[in-house]
Amino acid sequence: MFKLKCDDFLIYNEETGTYSMSDEQKVRDETERNRWKNTGWAVLKDWRLYIMLVPMLLVYFLWKYMPMYELMGCFKNPTTGDQLHVATYSWTGLRYFEQLFSDPTYSWQFWRAFRNTFTTAFYGLLFGFPMPIILALFFNEVKSNVVRSIMQVCVYLPKFLSTVIVTSLVLMLFRGDYGKPDEQSIGIVSKVFQWFGASDNLVSNGLMYTTKYYRAIYIITDLWEHAGYDSIVFFAAVIAVSPTSYEAAQIDGAGKMAQMRYVVIPSILSTVVIMLIMKIGSLLSVGYEKIYLLLGEGPAIDGKDANYEVAHTVSTLANEWSSEQDRKAMGTAAEMLNNLIGMILVIGANKIARTASDVSLY
Repeated sequence: MFKLKCDDFLIYNEETGTYSMSDEQKVRDETERNRWKNTGWAVLKDWRLYIMLVPMLLVYFLWKYMPMYELMGCFKNPTTGDQLHVATYSWTGLRYFEQLFSDPTYSWQFWRAFRNTFTTAFYGLLFGFPMPIILALFFNEVKSNVVRSIMQVCVYLPKFLSTVIVTSLVLMLFRGDYGKPDEQSIGIVSKVFQWFGASDNLVSNGLMYTTKYYRAIYIITDLWEHAGYDSIVFFAAVIAVSPTSYEAAQIDGAGKMAQMRYVVIPSILSTVVIMLIMKIGSLLSVGYEKIYLLLGEGPAIDGKDANYEVAHTVSTLANEWSSEQDRKAMGTAAEMLNNLIGMILVIGANKIARTASDVSLY
């Protein structure tokens, strides 16, 4: 630690041989001395704004920080305590993680679920990430504010529909008759395929419950639901491009496509990189809610859904294991391992972006 001397913040008077404090230093000392007092007055002055923050802080604490306590379950072994059967826990270290890699009972289920999670998320990133950028570029070329506003509302609307409504619409469009044409009406899209001579198996199961079409339907519906809302950030970056850049490109003879290529895209590249890194951060966060709703009424094969082999993800596996007391720790370990792999992907993507383009999230 360095030592402060009087000369560092006081003025020495050679005539009197005394030190005096400058006006600037007096202001700094006064501000530092009354910092908490001034902060308190600022909070009281804008107390309405801080009251509005309370619900958000509570939600963030209850749904983000409180569940972290349950993560310790993947390092503990629940055992029976005294005669009153009070549950006690003993630390087991990394035993459950080792079982995910070496125990045949769990490893094949986890890695199959992880493969499905990564495949679904990768295709979603591959086809879903460019679409908001394309929409933002498209909105920028619409000159009528009224038309653009109407189109934006139309593409934003699916984001505000609940998952139950979205999955219900999907089932209405793609379901089959499940071998009971008199009791179950076939979906509209499946009926179109029937008119064009689709196989009886496809008509019976519907597109939704035909394994090779499941991922495509899942990704398309997810794209329809989120692409419009995700384009807001890119559209804000596009409209921030200086008009003089367009004028300079027009003077050089650049058309619309050339302006997008040489003016707009380089200008929003930093935003694209940041959003891509954030998207990779949630790459493996494929939730179980939509999957369960999509597979709720489909035909069963050997007691399991027809799309079980391709639809079963880490989140659904962890949910199934966590519902059983003796495998609850395994479910927590599977979810944590999935999140750790996602964190490694974020760190790697951020490092590559910083090395390649000098743009990074941190």
